[in-house]
Amino acid sequence: MEKTAKKEVKVMTIIKILFVSYIITGILLLILALLLYKLDLGENQVNIGVIAIYLISCFAGGFIAGKRTGSRKFLWGMVVGGAYFAILTIITLALNHTLQGEIGNFFTTLVLCMAGGTLGGMLS
Repeated sequence: MEKTAKKEVKVMTIIKILFVSYIITGILLLILALLLYKLDLGENQVNIGVIAIYLISCFAGGFIAGKRTGSRKFLWGMVVGGAYFAILTIITLALNHTLQGEIGNFFTTLVLCMAGGTLGGMLS
């Protein structure tokens, strides 16, 4: 019984951390949109901004996960980064119904999210 309770607590912790990560993502995307409006940024600059937002959000999630779990911090950071990416992929598929033409970006984003979460967990 205790094992199931501990697993439920871990799952709820991960969900809360993901919620915080997506709040950070939303705030940073609003800032990027404001910068796009005010500074008339180019496509490359916006793409770099989106990549930075993924990294910052996953790093923050991994950092919080590492602080909350206390052991195997890098692993929990990687789990948060992977879960962040999984939710991002599900939302993309729900809106676009395909990943056509974005397979290279798909794997790059996966690596960035997991690396950001892992680094956050390691530095926590």
